[in-house]
Amino acid sequence: MTESRDSDITEAAEFQLEFADLPHLLRAWRAEAGAKLGRGKALPQKEVAQRMGVSERWYRALESGTQVPLTLDTLTQLAEALDLGPDERTALYWYRLSEVSDVERGADDGGRLGRLKDLVDSQTTFPAYLIDHAWNIITYNALMARWFPWVCEPEANLMRWVLLNPESREQIVDWRKQAALYLAQLRFALFRSPDDPTLNDLLTSVQHEPVCRELWNAGPRIIAFRQGGKFRLALPHVSQTELVVTAQVLLPAYRPGARFVALMPA
Repeated sequence: MTESRDSDITEAAEFQLEFADLPHLLRAWRAEAGAKLGRGKALPQKEVAQRMGVSERWYRALESGTQVPLTLDTLTQLAEALDLGPDERTALYWYRLSEVSDVERGADDGGRLGRLKDLVDSQTTFPAYLIDHAWNIITYNALMARWFPWVCEPEANLMRWVLLNPESREQIVDWRKQAALYLAQLRFALFRSPDDPTLNDLLTSVQHEPVCRELWNAGPRIIAFRQGGKFRLALPHVSQTELVVTAQVLLPAYRPGARFVALMPA
């Protein structure tokens, strides 16, 4: 029993290292860059360095995890050399340059959170909700509660519901595709805040679900936000036909990490 438990802990630790480790992502991105160019293998470190205009030694140091100076121009050159998409670029910039810090949990914010809750409550034509940096439900409107009653439960968490609750696989028509996209968002959040205990607890729970582990290991995909993301929903208690909605995501000022989300007709 002890040996099995130790093995589980080791696997969980290895699972966690796969997202927060910049060298791991750089190697994966080199492989993707090589595939895009039809090379059949990863782009060599030497070529990445040449594309950036830096020495091969410098790039090798970066990919090995050595602390090297990274300016905005250098990050841009790195993103160009690896042909990164917008979400990967955002992760890269935030990893080194973000000066935004999360508001202390529970701190007095001058009543701003209360006004955000009022904004959510005032939405009467479509479901709306407010989540924190770890997808915990902060508040929701009446339509959101009608569509998804689970949000009324104590400590409701969107990521846990999507990835771990069997109900979500019935209500989200293309669940596997959506689960992969949620995992890509979790990877981004963990890449930005690798030591966050709530996010790490989420990852530990997710890695024990076989399908989620398979999707995670399929590749180092990163998504910053699901602005405009389309969802197909089967909610017979709401509609006898399939619902298609898009998620409109807003980032409230003075509340870093929080997201206001409205599910609007596609």
